[in-house]
Amino acid sequence: MKRVVFTFVLLFGISFLGLSQSPFVIQNKKKTDKIKFKLINNLVIIPVKINGVELSFILDTGVSKPILFNIFNVNETLKIKNAQKIVIRGLGEGEPVEALRSKNNVIQIGEAVSVNQDLFVVYNSKLDFAPKLGIPIHGIIGYDFFKDLVVKINYVSKTIKIFESETYKQKKCKKCEILPLYFYNKKPYINAEVTIDAKQIPVKLLIDSGGSDSIWLFENTSLGIHVKEAYFTDFLGHGLSGSVYGKRSKVDAFTINSFTLHNANVAFPDSTSISFARNHKDRNGSLAGNVLKRFHVVFNYKKSSVLLKKSKFFNDDFSYNKSGIELEQNGIRLVREKDNSTRITTLNDAKAINNDETRVVYNASYKLSVKPAYTIVELRENSPAEKAGLQIGDIVLKINGKETYGLTLQKCTQYFYEKEGKTIKLKVDRLGKQLDFKFTLKKVF
Repeated sequence: MKRVVFTFVLLFGISFLGLSQSPFVIQNKKKTDKIKFKLINNLVIIPVKINGVELSFILDTGVSKPILFNIFNVNETLKIKNAQKIVIRGLGEGEPVEALRSKNNVIQIGEAVSVNQDLFVVYNSKLDFAPKLGIPIHGIIGYDFFKDLVVKINYVSKTIKIFESETYKQKKCKKCEILPLYFYNKKPYINAEVTIDAKQIPVKLLIDSGGSDSIWLFENTSLGIHVKEAYFTDFLGHGLSGSVYGKRSKVDAFTINSFTLHNANVAFPDSTSISFARNHKDRNGSLAGNVLKRFHVVFNYKKSSVLLKKSKFFNDDFSYNKSGIELEQNGIRLVREKDNSTRITTLNDAKAINNDETRVVYNASYKLSVKPAYTIVELRENSPAEKAGLQIGDIVLKINGKETYGLTLQKCTQYFYEKEGKTIKLKVDRLGKQLDFKFTLKKVF
């Protein structure tokens, strides 16, 4: 079955117990620091130094130990200390995977440093998310960072402020909600409520900043948690133990205390893919990045609390890809571009000399540049793009007249989330031949 994938979901769902390490300490007098991050597909991507080598990590509340999974894209020599082979399991339908457990590593995030840190290295080529996100991602970090510090995430300014617990003072905030966190296997859970078919259902959800979806729910007919009639089957994400599939739909409303979001996106993963995740019997699903970004969030693990305040993204519509196209940054293109170092020369001919005039000649030159190639890797069955004749493997050269090599992967994909009825014109390269296509965006439901 053909399927469309836009949302990126990091599905490790694993925990490691009984490992000792030193805490993160902020190395300045103020005991606070601000860190810039990249927000890509609702994921927080931060710079992290591992033993002196700077890498890009996803900040993931759903993981308990730092995990490296893409060290082949590291330009510098990364030393992994005191490593021993182990077997771990995460979400997905496959078998457990081998990994290395490494001790006594130095990890630095901004000015926060831990000098005796455990981490895990997974050698799995399927965990290369650069094609989906457009930038290299080398790993994830979660509990070990959050447990030692107060972490304030501002999705609007794309900054994280960190504080040592003793120096953090919460300012009065009338529009804020401070909610209790509940921990299981070092992962944070929150109580919320979903409305399905006009029935309000209390749910306990894992807070999972490592997923770009909105909400995941585990089907439970006895509680009234079920897929509505309007849904489509989809690939939901990669886990350590394989791929996860399920159904995408909507809930009437999603509520956290006084905050309510209407017509929120929801995914129902197949039960075979999440058997490991359901070891926590009270868990009803996950709350991910497309909801978290609608708030300013302050995590205070030591006080088992999270603060929420509406951000400017709060009222953004929940939408699905209306084209049926899933793009990846897959390989490179050679593009002929005008050289910015174009020379300007002046020539005098006989007539110009007699009239004291100068003729200016622009000697334009061109160069070949290496640019990313955005390839169609999935097409939803019966989608507007499929009906228009587009095919998997087509390289998208232009979208609505704009050269894709000048756009990020995220900017290209945003075109497919615009309003219903929007016309999309694509120029593609198919086996060396350039073809033009046109279709109209249509709602999934």
